[in-house]
Amino acid sequence: MKRILALHTGGTISMSQDENGEVTPNSANPIASATGPLNDDIELINEEVFNLPSPHITPKHMLKIKQRIKRAEDEGIDGVVVTHGTDTLEETAYFLDLTLPNTIPVVMTGAMRSSNQIGSDGLYNFQSAVLVAATAEAYGKGVLVVMNDEIHTARYVTKTHTTNVDTFRTPTFGPIGLIVEHKAVFFQELVQSEVCDIDQVIDNVYLLEAYAGMDSFLFDAIDRPETKGLVLEGTGAGNVPPETLDGISKLLANDIPIVLVSRCYNGVAQDIYGYEGGGIELKKMGVTFCRGLNGPKARIKLLVGLSAGKTGADLVNFVSDAIS
Repeated sequence: MKRILALHTGGTISMSQDENGEVTPNSANPIASATGPLNDDIELINEEVFNLPSPHITPKHMLKIKQRIKRAEDEGIDGVVVTHGTDTLEETAYFLDLTLPNTIPVVMTGAMRSSNQIGSDGLYNFQSAVLVAATAEAYGKGVLVVMNDEIHTARYVTKTHTTNVDTFRTPTFGPIGLIVEHKAVFFQELVQSEVCDIDQVIDNVYLLEAYAGMDSFLFDAIDRPETKGLVLEGTGAGNVPPETLDGISKLLANDIPIVLVSRCYNGVAQDIYGYEGGGIELKKMGVTFCRGLNGPKARIKLLVGLSAGKTGADLVNFVSDAIS
C-alpha cells in the first residue's frame, strides 16, 4: 500500500463563496479532510501546514513546505501532494523542484473554483494529484503540477488565465503526461538539473519587466546595499530600451547579479540583436541569460542559488542552465 501525505496550504481549493459572491478562506480547510474515491491501495494522510491565500505565500513558507517534505521521506512516505492557491503555485512548485532531492513523487495542485461553487474542480484535481503521487512512473520526474487532467513539470508550467479551469499550461514544451481513466500516463521525460538543499532563504531579490520608454528610475530605486539580485524580463528575444543601460550598469558595477529572461509567452532569451540595448550588448555588460524560464521562475532560481551561497561563474552556470 502506498502512503501518500497531503500537505494543505490554503488557496481557492480551500475557500468558499459567501452570499455576496466573495470567495474567502474558511476557518477550517474543507479539502483537508477529503479523500474522494481513491484506490484501495492508497493510504491518504492529510496535514494542514497553513491556510493562506497564495499571494500571502513567501519563500520562507516555501522553505517550510520543503522541510516538511524532507521529514516525510524519513517517515517512509511514498509520495506527497501539496494543495496550494493558484496565483503563486508555479513559484512554490519550482522552489520545491530546485531544493528537494528527487527521491519520492511530489505533486502540487489547486483549484480555480471554490469548494461550494458549481463545477468546483478542487476535489477532482486533488484526487488526480494523489493518484499521480502514488504512480510508480512519477518517480524521478521532479516536482509535478496536476490540474485539469494534465501533468506538468514545475519548471515550465505557468498560469495562463485568470479564472479558466484550464489555466495551467506549459508554453513551448507542453505537458509531460495526462490523466486517462483515473490513471497517470506519461509521454515525456524532463532533463534534470542541479538540486540545492538549502536551509535558509535570503531576501531582496527583485523582478522588473521592460516596457516601451522605460528608463533607469526603477533600477536606481533598487540600487541599495541590501539588494541581492535582479531578474529582468526583457522585450522580445531579450532586449531593453537604451535609457535603462545606465541603471543596469550601476547595478552590475555594485556586484548585483542581473538575470535576463524574455517577457514573451513562448521562446527563450537569446543574445541576437546588436543595437543599443540589444541582447548582445547586455551579455557583454555581464547580464546572465536564463533560457526557458519566465520572470517569476527565474527569480526563484536566482534566490535559491544565492541562498545556497553561489557566486560568480557558479551562480551564472546554475541560473542560466534551465533547459539542458
